Amino acid sequence: MAQESTYAVNDTKGSLGEIEVAPEVIEVISGIAANEVDGVYAMQGKLASGVTELFGRVNHKKGVHLTQDEEGLKVDIYCYFKYGVSVPSVALEIQSKVRDQLLQMTDIELNEVNIHIVGIVPEKSAISDLLNIMDEDGEEE
Repeated sequence: MAQESTYAVNDTKGSLGEIEVAPEVIEVISGIAANEVDGVYAMQGKLASGVTELFGRVNHKKGVHLTQDEEGLKVDIYCYFKYGVSVPSVALEIQSKVRDQLLQMTDIELNEVNIHIVGIVPEKSAISDLLNIMDEDGEEE
């Protein structure tokens, strides 16, 4: 997570006051946007987020790390892709969607959106497909 406690929204120092966004909000928006891209199987999480999900609570900032340096804000997204997808296409779509969503919702521009593919997950065969294979081998239903 980034070192600052909040980030000021662009051009908000007016007569009414400032608008600030917590880093966790940026991580959540980025995580939701990345998860919505077709081809993303799941986000990489830690043991704590896995335990939290067992109790029914979704951790939307799972797999998202926000950092700030002299160049600006950077988001690193760690995710698993579905088998058979075009990795460059899905990664570029994640970058675009995260950048656009953050700009639309918070008016904060990211300097970088880095995508880290930590694995490819193959599709699982449906039980009905397995039963059909057994029927084709000559066994009766």
